[in-house]
Amino acid sequence: MDEIIWNGYGFKVCDFNGSWNEVGGIYIFTGLNYQQNLWVPLYIGQADDFRNRIPTHERWGQAVQRGATHVHAMVVPQAARRAAIERELITTFQPALNVQLRSLEAFASILLGPTFARA
Repeated sequence: MDEIIWNGYGFKVCDFNGSWNEVGGIYIFTGLNYQQNLWVPLYIGQADDFRNRIPTHERWGQAVQRGATHVHAMVVPQAARRAAIERELITTFQPALNVQLRSLEAFASILLGPTFARA
């Protein structure tokens, strides 16, 4: 499995339909911009248990419509740490499907162009 760095955190590149472990962590629904060889974050979330959360996620269909092909996942056992990292990543990358934590600056960055991670 490949590893991708988002804001200094290492995430494994996973298939949505793959096997998910019963661990907590942060996940990012992503699509690859092949022209620029960059991952595009479409939705960032956290889960107490990947196995129960990811396969039935209500945002996956919307993410696929916007180009999602993979899930980037990072195990983070502590709930408070997951919440802090999730907030940091959403605030930094402003994914299209995360409507919470949006600011005027975020809307401006969306208009000016999305933020990416190198593939």
